[in-house]
Amino acid sequence: MASFYFYYSAMNAGKTSSLLQTDHNYREKSMETLLFTYAMDTRFGPGVIYSRIGLRKQAITFDKYFDFFRYVKGARSVACVLVDEAQFLTKVQVDQLGDVVDLLNIPVLAYGLRTDFRGDDFDGSQRLLAIADIIIELKTVCHCGKKATMNMRIDENGNKISEGEQIEIGGNEKYVSVCRKHFKMADRGCKS
Repeated sequence: MASFYFYYSAMNAGKTSSLLQTDHNYREKSMETLLFTYAMDTRFGPGVIYSRIGLRKQAITFDKYFDFFRYVKGARSVACVLVDEAQFLTKVQVDQLGDVVDLLNIPVLAYGLRTDFRGDDFDGSQRLLAIADIIIELKTVCHCGKKATMNMRIDENGNKISEGEQIEIGGNEKYVSVCRKHFKMADRGCKS
């Protein structure tokens, strides 16, 4: 039986490199996969999944209107579906991916952030946490050595940004992973 996995973490925990390694493992066994990534993230080219350690792979892009079930059902010989930037899925799309598992018997592995730069849930992640069969936290560390659980948006001077749109695509130049303590301390203007 296929299962629905949600791998989540703060930024810089290796989600994308883990996804690409899983894709490699399937393909090494001559099994076809479908890779999906968020259409709005074009930093490395349209539809490119890129990890900070330099791995990259072309993927199918999704936006809020994309129908995962219809696409996967129409594909041939799919052994696994892998979704990068899963926090950007809509609740309906998460349910579609659940149908891929339940009705098509194809495993789905979704990788994403649990919370945004304000510490609030993403709709996609909230739904994934609710319905995924297996939930796995990938861990990273804060600059103090404690487990980083928060994604802090920063300006060009490294100061915390607390206002703005939930979705703003960026990497290390815009976000830093920190523990809860340092996330709260930045609200108070502390720099330690």
